[in-house]
Amino acid sequence: MEYLLGIDIGTSGTKTVLFDLEANAVASKTHEYPLYQEQNGWAEQEPEDWWEAVKVGIRSVLEQSGINAETIKGIGLSGQMHGLVMLDHQGNPLRKSIIWCDQRTGKEVEDMNRILTPEKILAITANPALTGFTAAKILWVKKNEPEIYKQCAHILLPKDYIRYKLTGEFATEVSDASGMQLMDVPKRTWSSEVLDAFGIDQSLLGKMYESTDVTGAVHKEAAEITGLAQGIIVVGGAGDNPAAAIGTGIVTEGSAFTTIGTSGVVYAISNQVAIDKKGRVHTLCASVPGKWTVMSCTQGAGLSLQWLRNHVCSEEVAEAKKKGVDPYEIMTDLASRVPIGANKLLYLPYLMGERSPHPDPDCRGTFFGLSAIHERAELIRAVLEGVAYSQLECVDVFREMGVAVTDMMICGGGARSDLWRQMFADLYQCPVSTIKAEQGGALGAAILAGVGAGVYKDLEETCNRLILKKAVQEPIAENSLEYQKYYNLYKELYVTLFASFKKLAAL
Repeated sequence: MEYLLGIDIGTSGTKTVLFDLEANAVASKTHEYPLYQEQNGWAEQEPEDWWEAVKVGIRSVLEQSGINAETIKGIGLSGQMHGLVMLDHQGNPLRKSIIWCDQRTGKEVEDMNRILTPEKILAITANPALTGFTAAKILWVKKNEPEIYKQCAHILLPKDYIRYKLTGEFATEVSDASGMQLMDVPKRTWSSEVLDAFGIDQSLLGKMYESTDVTGAVHKEAAEITGLAQGIIVVGGAGDNPAAAIGTGIVTEGSAFTTIGTSGVVYAISNQVAIDKKGRVHTLCASVPGKWTVMSCTQGAGLSLQWLRNHVCSEEVAEAKKKGVDPYEIMTDLASRVPIGANKLLYLPYLMGERSPHPDPDCRGTFFGLSAIHERAELIRAVLEGVAYSQLECVDVFREMGVAVTDMMICGGGARSDLWRQMFADLYQCPVSTIKAEQGGALGAAILAGVGAGVYKDLEETCNRLILKKAVQEPIAENSLEYQKYYNLYKELYVTLFASFKKLAAL
């Protein structure tokens, strides 16, 4: 029997999954690591923590499955996007990685717009200059840590650092690299105009591939460390959301998915480059060769519920421990007893600033309407609804751009909640489905590896055969009408608080 390995380098941990060729998970391992926040709005991780998690994951799935490593036909990599990994000439990290949700680069974004103009940046990179994207992070290091920048020989993204550790190759692929803001996204290549304008040497960047291309093979040292067989191919892979799209079967124009992890993402496929001139959502190269994506990203989706669990819901955590269940089950059960609107309590999920549809590093999380009648159940319900409203705001932009959303897949930790899935169906006013094999980015990466290794014909045929729907939740019309009242007020709040957010940031 033959197998494929999918490795997903996430924000909270790395998930390593061994699949058979029918997309069944044979063995899996998740290894967690810390997030460092030395200042408000900063977010960093250690690249070596990712590599340690990958080593642990590979050894674990090989041990669990008992397979011969030589039966693994290919490895696919998925990972958190936009993170800046800087290596010296020996291939060692020069500093912690500044990751996707870091918001320190507001001044660098201003510099980018001054140097190249917002219109040109949007036309070339398909996105407005953003604090979360990699280019601004590079410019921040260049300005604030010049000695480190002088030592830099290679700039990689998180998953591409793991590629280097496995294969020795400095490479990337179009779906992840188009989130660096250094690419000509319509042409699917590095932009010399952008690089020259920002003074970034192209030799620092990896070789560009498509997601299904073979980028290298496991070398001797990595094989000895991990237990893999030397020579297993490693394909381009994809950023976390483009990989999740493959893993949920979103490979043709018009299909879409929502993923609720630390961040919240809505993602749709397009056969042409579609750019929102207001910069509210992102356009990237798809992990499907020759296609593009329209994608939104909200910073504090699952993060909002995690924050509430960690700092407010100690009783629910204790009860869950006694019952041997996930604390989120207890929390969402409480929320289900509260009516739509959380008894007139609204939540804005801006714990880490925001990207879509409000690219604003200064906005912050807000409970609006808090009164003495509200208890933890209302707080939980308000957070669930606020995150759902933030995703609907993004879907509204898609529809405004002419990108139809008539059927939605949902994945990530948030997909496990019946209550949350029904909220999304009611708000999107379309069916919301889950898939039978909930492996997300790891499965998508493995399928890309299978195409690259030649064990699958192509992505569309493979996904149609392997990715099957499980639960489908239809919208409830009366719920949709009730939510709309609160959603309309929710949309007003960002506009109302905009100036106050800026004043708070300046204090």
